Amino acid sequence: MALSWCLGAALALVCGSLWPQVHSGVAPENEVPLRPTTWLPEGKITSVTLPKGRTRRLYFTLKKKAPGMSVTVSPCDLPIEWTLAARTLKDKPLKNLQWSTKKSMPEVWWRGPGTEEKIHSNTGNTVESYSGPTYPSASIYILRLRSKQQNTRATVYLHEGLGPSGIFPLLPADPQVHTLGVGMTSVTLSWVPSASITSLPHTQTSYEYCVLVNSQENYPSLCAAQKSMRKEKDQKQEKKDRRSRVTVWPILKEWWWQQWDTYPESPQSPPASLTDEYEDLQCVCQGTESVCTVSELLPETQYYFDVFVVDRLNGTSMAYKGTLARTHEEARPAITALREGELRWVTFQDRGFSSEQFFSFRPRGWQQSGLLTLQSCGEGEKVKVTVSSKGQVLTSQAAGRELAHIWLQGSTSYLIHLEREGTAMDHTSAVTDPSLPEGLTASVKMQTSSAYHRRGVPSLPSTLQIKSFNRLRGCSSVTLAWMGTEERSLYCVYRRKLGSHEAEAGGASALTAPCLGPESRSDTERVLCKYFQELNPRRAVTTAVIGGLEPGMAYVFDVYLMRRWGIPIKYTSKIVKTRKEC
Repeated sequence: MALSWCLGAALALVCGSLWPQVHSGVAPENEVPLRPTTWLPEGKITSVTLPKGRTRRLYFTLKKKAPGMSVTVSPCDLPIEWTLAARTLKDKPLKNLQWSTKKSMPEVWWRGPGTEEKIHSNTGNTVESYSGPTYPSASIYILRLRSKQQNTRATVYLHEGLGPSGIFPLLPADPQVHTLGVGMTSVTLSWVPSASITSLPHTQTSYEYCVLVNSQENYPSLCAAQKSMRKEKDQKQEKKDRRSRVTVWPILKEWWWQQWDTYPESPQSPPASLTDEYEDLQCVCQGTESVCTVSELLPETQYYFDVFVVDRLNGTSMAYKGTLARTHEEARPAITALREGELRWVTFQDRGFSSEQFFSFRPRGWQQSGLLTLQSCGEGEKVKVTVSSKGQVLTSQAAGRELAHIWLQGSTSYLIHLEREGTAMDHTSAVTDPSLPEGLTASVKMQTSSAYHRRGVPSLPSTLQIKSFNRLRGCSSVTLAWMGTEERSLYCVYRRKLGSHEAEAGGASALTAPCLGPESRSDTERVLCKYFQELNPRRAVTTAVIGGLEPGMAYVFDVYLMRRWGIPIKYTSKIVKTRKEC
């Protein structure tokens, strides 16, 4: 029986100490539950945990001859309310007073007759200090702290005497962080130096700056920055372990916050974690310089910058008033709009032009389809063409001397990106012809047009060679033949008489440049234009007899396939010499 009674008593004591006490709703405001007293020591940093909606009280007394005092409260990240009051007892509490329950000494003083005077109050998430004279008649001082939003923590420091405590770094009269310059990937900051660093000998390095950057918000304290970084790190880890992790931590967490206020804290131990966690901070600038350039930023992005002056010896810090800046956007190239059916010459010269150019095209009609035709004109030069719409690449290919067709379909607008491939070509490799406007030097020939009734790329001839018949060659006429297509198209023949030197050379100089189309030829050079169509591609051969020629003269003949959509197709030039005698 004695053993059972002892076990029951022990169980009741343990359960009573662990389970939170339930207070009556009609209890007076100054009713203080029985719990261990939290005394605020002088000259030491005290860390206080603040559960949501619960008031924490810290008590302290001062020496009788203390000339003044200062109380500094440093919230971590959330706004808190705190008040400092002095309680004066009319009479000392009676030691032999019989209480119904056991009371702690502050509770006995609280229940005793007396008056209370509020000294200072503050609400916010920044460091706030009260400095003033002591109250000689005060029996005890009470510091109340409360967080209404969420569970948080704060640090409190009590200093006896007049003047600064020296435990916190000093901020200048202007604590604002200023922006000196903003670029596309960098921001330069400056701030007024702290007197704690300027007055420090060069041999001592206990004070230094720490500059942090993020894309969410400015941090009111170093504790808030550490908490945000820790939360971001935990979220990344939680995403990795979300499927495999099963825990009752959410339930234990709520119970832990309810029980936290029941247990005594060790006010004598400073927050040693501040110095330890400071090593893990990713400071973009660290040292004693009051100018910092933050680089490797993203263009057209808003960033928040915070500067902290840190006392690594005492484990304290003070925050400057942070700033924000938005980096400049990337230098976007000029985009030229292409008109319907416009024939454009695109140059890629080393001087005055970039190695890439951008164009836009909007096809007409509800079908939203079009045809892009390109041809590289430089000798041995290739151009990479990329077509995209709404940020998505539709096609990408290289365009050389052969005509390239790109079918556009399914979008209201297209972005055409031309980029020269390989090493930079010298401007002399491009084709220059006096017949072009102002002697234009072209590297790429391009045309865009809407295809209202087409469903794909038009058919091309099986070969672009022109054949002449020697037996049909006369003194004033020649017969030419070339391959056509199954589509009804217009074919135009041009001739040009060669001089004696060109005829003797008979080389490439006598041939017409591949990029020169009928628009660059004179009307006097056009011999004839005819329509042709053959449904059987193998039999799609057409001929033309060119008359009115001079005997014994060399001529260069060009045939152009004129199409409704796309660049006219030029056949390979053919040199034919008429007979001298017939």
